[in-house]
Amino acid sequence: MPAEEPARLLVLLGSVTPPGRLLRALQEALARVGADGELETELIDLADHQISFAGRGDPGELDDDTATVIATVTAADVIVFATPVYRGSMTGALKNVFDLLPVPALDGKVVALAAMGASDHHFLGPDRHLRDVLSFFGALVTPVSVYLTGADFPDGAPGERAAQALDELIQGALALTAAVGEAGQLGPGPLAARAIRR
Repeated sequence: MPAEEPARLLVLLGSVTPPGRLLRALQEALARVGADGELETELIDLADHQISFAGRGDPGELDDDTATVIATVTAADVIVFATPVYRGSMTGALKNVFDLLPVPALDGKVVALAAMGASDHHFLGPDRHLRDVLSFFGALVTPVSVYLTGADFPDGAPGERAAQALDELIQGALALTAAVGEAGQLGPGPLAARAIRR
């Protein structure tokens, strides 16, 4: 009997600016969770990829990274969507990825959320908007998300609270994925799967 393939954990960071603190915190969290080799991890930083705007044609025919990013999201078993706060919400780059994804890419898949803003006052903005979008796909979003601010990065490096929060977020998403796998389908598919043919 062949050995079971390791679960695939993807972190998709919706930043388009030079590498910053949130990227570093996510990279370190992935290094910790993947250290035992029992989990396949990958991080996509949208700042490093050329993604077309939704509606520009078949992603497979575009001369950029659009099709590769869609395929990677679709193949992942569990996903952490992370974003800096822009105008009280997620970045436009991350929203564009959602606009490009077919519904089956996230239908029934466990996803977790992480965001970073200048102050605690904005923590509900990206959380609410991401949950609204992900409900369209029928994704299973973990009950609690992670929100970081500059205070979580003493001397510019992720502090203990940031590291612990991200570790707990990922472990919770993995545990939920395992539980869902044992339970099977959790109700009907999303309305979008019936209303949109993609």
